[in-house]
Amino acid sequence: MTLRLPAPTATDPTTTVVLPTRGSEDPGRLTRARRELVRFLRQSQRARGVGFLVLGLAACVFGVWRPYTVAPSAYAPAVLLAALYLRPWWMLSVAVTFGVELALLTFATTSSRGSTPSSWGALVANLLVIVMAYAANVSRSRVGVEGHGGESMFVDLRDRLKAFGELPDLPAGWHAESAVESAYGQSFSGDFVVATKGREGRELEITVVDVSGKGVQAGTRSLLLSGALGGLLGETRPDRFLGAANSYLVAQEWDEGFATAVHLSVDLSTGRYNVGTAGHPSAVQFHRGSGRWTVLDKTSGPALGVLEGAEYHRTQGVLGRGDALVLYTDGVIETRDRDLSAGVDRMLGTAERLVTKGFVGGAARLCAAAGAGESDDRAVVMIWRD
Repeated sequence: MTLRLPAPTATDPTTTVVLPTRGSEDPGRLTRARRELVRFLRQSQRARGVGFLVLGLAACVFGVWRPYTVAPSAYAPAVLLAALYLRPWWMLSVAVTFGVELALLTFATTSSRGSTPSSWGALVANLLVIVMAYAANVSRSRVGVEGHGGESMFVDLRDRLKAFGELPDLPAGWHAESAVESAYGQSFSGDFVVATKGREGRELEITVVDVSGKGVQAGTRSLLLSGALGGLLGETRPDRFLGAANSYLVAQEWDEGFATAVHLSVDLSTGRYNVGTAGHPSAVQFHRGSGRWTVLDKTSGPALGVLEGAEYHRTQGVLGRGDALVLYTDGVIETRDRDLSAGVDRMLGTAERLVTKGFVGGAARLCAAAGAGESDDRAVVMIWRD
């Protein structure tokens, strides 16, 4: 039995609605039940675990019944999938069961055609694969990911770290570029850039940071630190920024958790700037009037996270029309057989060629010409005025 609302009139745009009453059957309810069942089968650890166990048992029974029809290597795809989608307890159950079934298959084949070294060698190899798959499963479970979730998470972390380094749009006459390259082309870098505009778009703040370490370990620390420094930029007075960043890093108590940094604040209306460094290479400035590159004051405070309550002095200057500033990490100037001063001279030689060719693309060119090559993370920020 159903109740029907009155049909709409010419002046009443209401549509007809059918309301199910007690005793009627709701087709949508059956559809939702089917969806819930499918979701349960996809997400339930019990359903997955039992499915793998049943699959392995069927393969074992058929292989014992007809020896040599089921190769031990047939278990490899199931082991891989189980390691991706099962939690450690269920993975352990599947691993032990698969190991026993592989042993039974080996005994069945050797008893029918005789024992061979290759048969036992295959058994040992497959058992090692199961052990390694279980170890990988336990490792993945520590971060609570299943399937390809771990890879997706790292991709998201990498993209977020790159997003932090995007430079804001600048007013007419101002230009800025950044380039960050990781060691050996890895996805994560211990060097990163964070930038923002404050005071209603009239002040540009940029910090270039070099976190200790390389690769994924340094990359995860870079993501955490870039988020924290991004919150400090624009909200903390420039002369207090490095001190606040140092206090944050000291509080983290990371093992080898220090970082070096250079912080720049530029007034986009006047060109006046101030820059401070924390255990980091000094910035360099190109003066259009003299046509020379000069290294700014080399006074630098300690690296971030090393000394609580450290003080950081800053250097002031003016970026006039035609001038340029370059911030960089030590990967740009370091070499194995020469000191840093030689690396700075080599970088400035590359920068000299930018004066005649134009500064566009200069950050990437300085990164590419780094003395350490691909063996170290590198980051460069270049700012110039027309």
